[in-house]
Amino acid sequence: MRALVLSYRPMRTVLAAIGALLAVHGALLFVHPDGATPDATTEGLDVGIVFDVGGRGDKSFNDGAWLGGERAAKALGARVRYIEPGEGSDREAGLRLLAAEEFDLVIGVGFIFTDDVNTLAREYPGVRFADVDYAVATDSTGAPLPLPPNLTALKFREEQGAFLVGALAALTGGSKKVGFIGGMDIPLIHKFEAGYKAGVRHVCADCTVIAQYAGVTPEAFRNPGKGKELSLSQYQQGVRVIFHAAGSTGLGVFEAARASNALAIGVDADQYDEAPGYVLTSMVKGIDQAVFDAIKSVKDGTFQGGVRQFGLAEKGVGYVYDANNRSLIPDSVRTRLLALEADIIAGRIVVPSTR
Repeated sequence: MRALVLSYRPMRTVLAAIGALLAVHGALLFVHPDGATPDATTEGLDVGIVFDVGGRGDKSFNDGAWLGGERAAKALGARVRYIEPGEGSDREAGLRLLAAEEFDLVIGVGFIFTDDVNTLAREYPGVRFADVDYAVATDSTGAPLPLPPNLTALKFREEQGAFLVGALAALTGGSKKVGFIGGMDIPLIHKFEAGYKAGVRHVCADCTVIAQYAGVTPEAFRNPGKGKELSLSQYQQGVRVIFHAAGSTGLGVFEAARASNALAIGVDADQYDEAPGYVLTSMVKGIDQAVFDAIKSVKDGTFQGGVRQFGLAEKGVGYVYDANNRSLIPDSVRTRLLALEADIIAGRIVVPSTR
């Protein structure tokens, strides 16, 4: 079992502090502070960020949240504490610890925090919470259920960014077969798959998309060996480009791309450095910006509960096109992608978010 890791910037391990802090706050864990969410923070700004599976250093999802926290520390003077949980119970313990200390903002990084963040937001109405990729519950009619007023859900239209890299894979791969490797087989990752398939088929109606998942538990996001195994199999079947949405499992996809002299597409952040020359592009999510904006809203007193959506129109998703990969993307393909992006923003193309 991995230990719970607590750190201030720069990150350093203080495992012994966790036990002591939990003991000190044991009597506070179930205290319900009175009053509504506080107004703007004018003196200190204490922010706690609890990482998702894979933790800091995944070169993807969690690192994006870390970058947002570091930017807030430099630009806003925020004091940011990072917690890297081990097992499932550690996630709730980390969030509860920060809430009991009455941090100005507590952020969970990942859909897996949904239930814990929702529960704690109701227990601690005087503490603000945010969750990246929060899974919004719906009623029997499909209408979204309201969130606690001190909780904001930071959600992305991943399917829109995936549509564009799907079109790119089909237009540049040189094969009628393209691949997709997902981490955990869940609705959130299905959004990536659905958008990717739609993008492929929009520009290549007779292309085949081979889609596979690494597993059905959170461990599926940190299994590079499985990612490599699945990818090698796809490349051997004639796939020339694979898009992964699999956390650190995707590192195995890059290994397979190098070994197969093929191409891979990264996710969440620019992953070119994982396999220079073999990364066609990366579908990026503005997790760093979303985290920074949430912290800034506390600083300037504009924090509001509810759902915030980040798509192409909000520049919350996109793909990398720069000096590193420009030679892999012909000008005609780049022009076509820009037109597709404009059509999505204008509503002329509606990208599916479910399989």
